[in-house]
Amino acid sequence: MPAADGSQLITDHYFPRAEGDFPTLLVRSPYGRGLPWSPMYGVLFAEQGFHVVLQSCRGTGGSGGEFDLWRNEVADGRATVSWLREQNWFDGRLGTVGPSYLGYVQWALAVDPPPELKAMVVQVGLHDPHALFHAQGALRLENALAVGVGMTYQHQGMRAFLTATLRLHRRLRDVVTAQPLRGAYVTALGGDVPWLDDVMSHPEAEDAYWQGASLATVAERLDVPTGLITGWHDALGDQTFEQYRRLREAGCRTALLVGPWTHTSALQQGWPEVFAESLAWLRAHLYGDRSGLRPTRVRVHVGGEDDWRDSDDWPPAAAVNPWFPTAQGHLTRQAPTDSAPLTSFRYDPGDPTPSLGGPLLSRTAGPRDNRTLETRDDVLTFTGPPLTEPVDILGPVSARLSISTDTGHADVFTRLCDVDAQGRSVNICDGLGRLRTAGQAPSHITVPMSSTAHRFAVGHRIRWQISGGAHPRYTRNPGTGESPMDATTFTPVRITLHADSALMLATPRAARSPRD
Repeated sequence: MPAADGSQLITDHYFPRAEGDFPTLLVRSPYGRGLPWSPMYGVLFAEQGFHVVLQSCRGTGGSGGEFDLWRNEVADGRATVSWLREQNWFDGRLGTVGPSYLGYVQWALAVDPPPELKAMVVQVGLHDPHALFHAQGALRLENALAVGVGMTYQHQGMRAFLTATLRLHRRLRDVVTAQPLRGAYVTALGGDVPWLDDVMSHPEAEDAYWQGASLATVAERLDVPTGLITGWHDALGDQTFEQYRRLREAGCRTALLVGPWTHTSALQQGWPEVFAESLAWLRAHLYGDRSGLRPTRVRVHVGGEDDWRDSDDWPPAAAVNPWFPTAQGHLTRQAPTDSAPLTSFRYDPGDPTPSLGGPLLSRTAGPRDNRTLETRDDVLTFTGPPLTEPVDILGPVSARLSISTDTGHADVFTRLCDVDAQGRSVNICDGLGRLRTAGQAPSHITVPMSSTAHRFAVGHRIRWQISGGAHPRYTRNPGTGESPMDATTFTPVRITLHADSALMLATPRAARSPRD
């Protein structure tokens, strides 16, 4: 079918082998139309009574034109719907479904939603490309490289994609430690990727380069029922929570499912739940069959108790309780009496603190045992007492940090962990902040650490982990103020934590906090 500029977009059509009218699902993808999209979306949803239109985005999968991250999706989505209107099997009922970038193209269609659009299901999807690549001014380096491989090779078929993925894995260390970092990916990705150069080189969301990229405000005026799905270790989880908040504030019908998944495992181990949730939402709003919908708007998986919990909204009503670090390495509810220096560590970008698990796009994502990481001299840990009753944390987590440095330039990585009776420390959620300091006076920064639904069991301990980075998940801060993309000189920095820092945990209002 013709794109907005006349380029030909290769489009596959799956349909039920039965008589009658069926609603249509539009799935637009830059990752090809073969595995896993054909069986998981084309065949499976057609078997459930839908026409499925599976289309390769411009410049991918044999489609004409040139792929340009995000810039063509609004116009090409509109052109696709115009084409659908001319098909004799299209009955005017349209839904969209898909994960990751396939979620972005759904938001692009919703910029000016056609009247036929009756439902959307955004699975582990994004609305803001900048936030996928950058956090607090730091490049999400490992994710950027993973996206580069996926966008460049996945639409060429599984063999080409797997070959490129293995090549990146073999050469990853050379790429992420290169000085300078700019252009170092070329050997690992098999050539220049111009759009990847661009996204890596523009860290500020206000830069003109990103104009029009974020579709966050679409949710503020949307009236199309939209189901949202993510995982606690999904690299796009924060974007899903933002989508949900905006849809709720706009009064749009929405539902949220959050599982114990990473970005990729949601479509693997989590697929039975993801498919059932998606199908129920689409049947409800395209067929008028609400029998599969759950009675509550939100369902989340609660870590620590390995169970699902239903809720009327997210986050639930909660009290935000501060936990404070002590010089002895404890984590306590007792507030400090001053803001004196508490402890310090030396971060050396020449030997950066490694990243471990968390919300990544790679197979190393998710919960991991942090004990080896926590033995490093450049990692601080503050640990609460063994719990005498369970503690539930439901909602956003953040760190309120008071930091001074000796160079004036630093990143701070902060992580919440669950320590079991055997001492195994497992990451729950985390975040990174970038700060500037002047002299000996501390600077104050609040670092968002995403959200969680987690139960700390009796006998477990709450741990707060702090370091100067997580590499190669994020680029190294060179300690000089120079751009991490161009830095060739790295200066170690001494980072001092002050006593008025706090870990902020959301505890349900009905729950009681344990005594220290």
